[in-house]
Amino acid sequence: MTQPSDDLCVARVPLFQALTHEEQVAVAELAKPTRVARGDRIYSAGDDVSQLMVVHTGLLKISRISAEGQEQIIRVLEPGEFVGESAFLTGGRPDHFATALEAGSMCVFRHQDVGVLIARHPSIGLRMLQGVSRRLEQTEERLAAATSVEVGGRLARYLVDLRTHREPDGTVAIRLPLAKKDIASLLDTTPETLSRGLRRLQDSGVIDQRGSRTVRLLDLDRLLDLAE
Repeated sequence: MTQPSDDLCVARVPLFQALTHEEQVAVAELAKPTRVARGDRIYSAGDDVSQLMVVHTGLLKISRISAEGQEQIIRVLEPGEFVGESAFLTGGRPDHFATALEAGSMCVFRHQDVGVLIARHPSIGLRMLQGVSRRLEQTEERLAAATSVEVGGRLARYLVDLRTHREPDGTVAIRLPLAKKDIASLLDTTPETLSRGLRRLQDSGVIDQRGSRTVRLLDLDRLLDLAE
């Protein structure tokens, strides 16, 4: 019996969305579904990474360790995003670490299988390049913001980019996917400065913090202004 498309490891992954269901089934047969627990180190800087890893569920943290031993988060991969493409394209080894932020699963492909897939389905290679290009643009924006945008603006932009949901009372809210110390690292600031920024937004009526992770957006227009 044909497997439902939603049950496939590769389902809803942007890399494979241009494929037919039959093609997705063929791709899924090459994938190794892999479960990860919170805190698992997927790989370390200098490791021989010969796999393309696509996040299916959960979150992966990509980070570097400074000479002083401090962690700097580069980005967080959400479901549908991937890592390991650099080693596939260049043959080099990573200069960063990949760690599971929460329990989840990945679709893992050997690099030799990725080469076969791209040869058969050029759309996969195109989407991979598009994903790398977006990642480069985001990195450039972060570097520019770190030197020209105050922490309040970087925080507002971060909150605006998060996925929203509706609370029972109809209020638009977001869930912080990371601990505040990790958000501070991602925004190139300190946890104390981040906490002050959140408190200022709350005191001015822009947001309302509910617990450690839920933030209600009370004045989205004002938040968008701050993010510009």
